[in-house]
Amino acid sequence: MSAVKVLIVTASLGGGGAERSAALLSILLSDAGYDVHIVSVLDDIQYDYKGKLLNLGLLKSADDSTLGRLNRLLVLRKYLRKKQFDWVIDNRTRTVSWSEWVISRWIYPAKKTIYVVRNFRADLYFPSNTFIAKKIYQLSPYIVAVSKEAAENVRKIYGYKNVITIYNPAANEKIIEMANEQQISGQFILSYGRLHDESKNLSLLIESYAKSSLHQKKILLYILGDGDDLEMLKDKVQALQLSDSIIFVPKQHNPFPYVKSALFTVLSSRYEGFPRVVIESLAIGTPVVSVDCSSGPKEIIMNEHNGLLVENYNPEALAQAMNRLAEDQNLYHICKTNAQTSIAHLSAENILNEWNKILKK
Repeated sequence: MSAVKVLIVTASLGGGGAERSAALLSILLSDAGYDVHIVSVLDDIQYDYKGKLLNLGLLKSADDSTLGRLNRLLVLRKYLRKKQFDWVIDNRTRTVSWSEWVISRWIYPAKKTIYVVRNFRADLYFPSNTFIAKKIYQLSPYIVAVSKEAAENVRKIYGYKNVITIYNPAANEKIIEMANEQQISGQFILSYGRLHDESKNLSLLIESYAKSSLHQKKILLYILGDGDDLEMLKDKVQALQLSDSIIFVPKQHNPFPYVKSALFTVLSSRYEGFPRVVIESLAIGTPVVSVDCSSGPKEIIMNEHNGLLVENYNPEALAQAMNRLAEDQNLYHICKTNAQTSIAHLSAENILNEWNKILKK
């Protein structure tokens, strides 16, 4: 019996959690015997992946004119026609109405295409034209949301009935190995990811840390990553006279030793999908303090069992939670002990079974 042939389409194989999840999906399906191909829209290939790669980003870098964009669509269409995929799994953000209509009706096989929604912000994954957004994916057998709350939001806004939830898998063995490559010294808590304040709300984290007692106890805050808001965030830290306590660490190819060495990680986002930083931290054995943003944290974190979940946009509550987990040794021991077992349901095997249910029908 020939292997099921799957094409995963992603904005890139580098950058953020959504792209890492797409890369991990390629590994998950390839290891399970699927014939995996990947299309990357951008020439940003950083994460480990498995499968045959079509890097449209190379063409984009050479020619990003209107004619160049049309050529890339033709290249993708020819590739799809030649390979005759059983399934296309589209992980991109999809907001431009006319181009998404062309892609969904002229490029993709409509009844064999699965659209993934990797954020509670459904408007990032549906065309901006409301009429088109409510019609464009009706022929698709599945719209896969990465959290239950995100799935319900898609149903509520767009009226689709073909929406299911498949969680992101937790860290694979490779990530665990990478976490053990070195030890980061000192006492610190950690935030890592894109430095994009509009979504990650690192301003809240900085304000909360300033209100906490951690800097007085010489427990540092490491903010790891790159992004457009780096200098603005550094200015905030300097204004609070905390430059010796809040340390900005450049983006690392392997951030996981920092995750393992941290007392705990912190998520302060305004919105998420099913945040990789939370499940990666727990998989490595590091507890999490997270705001209760939409969506994801409340479906992962069991308060006072594997971390602390607090009201969003409340710097006092976040500061108190960070103080608690740093000072209450019994609570910390409970959360750290339960970290890895608390996400056993997100094992590669369990998530693969969910994908098998739809890909092997």
